Amino acid sequence: MHTEALTGGFGDAPVDAARAFRGAMNAMARPGRIEDLAGAVPPAPLSVAAGVLVLTLCDAETPVYLAGDFDAPAVREWITFHTGAPFAGPGPEGAMFALGTWEALGPLEAYPVGTPEYPDRSTTLIVEMSELVAEGAVLRGPGIRETARLSLPEVAAFQRNASAFPLGLDFFFTCGDRVAALPRTTKVEG
Repeated sequence: MHTEALTGGFGDAPVDAARAFRGAMNAMARPGRIEDLAGAVPPAPLSVAAGVLVLTLCDAETPVYLAGDFDAPAVREWITFHTGAPFAGPGPEGAMFALGTWEALGPLEAYPVGTPEYPDRSTTLIVEMSELVAEGAVLRGPGIRETARLSLPEVAAFQRNASAFPLGLDFFFTCGDRVAALPRTTKVEG
């Protein structure tokens, strides 16, 4: 293990994790709302927000799939040291969390969407974005007063995902130290 894997975690784990969890849950409860996350310095190509989400949401019982350039030794070692999370593929017996760019994470059909009895047994995707702004696609649904806007990588995939409710995938979008979320309950318009 490289010594870089031993650094960059939470400085004050209980406090930093609590703040990060609150930010992540605020983002998920209010689709389209952009929150700031801080407290970690993960290895490239992970953004601060993606690294903070991994530290906050993953543990030894939450398999993680790393897509594309994110499947790098430095990232694997950092996640292993700080969370103990195992690594898995995107298939039906695969990951609870998947991390990468939109292009690298595809196709979405490879990820578990839950079952009618256990809709929570689906994958949450952490999508690294080059830009994250409150403009673009129109969002409607629970947690949104009337409408919200968010710069999504496409619209059709999220429309198909919402139409499968209560099954489906949930998404976090990260860029730098910013995060936004799109739960499966959100309706997306172009």
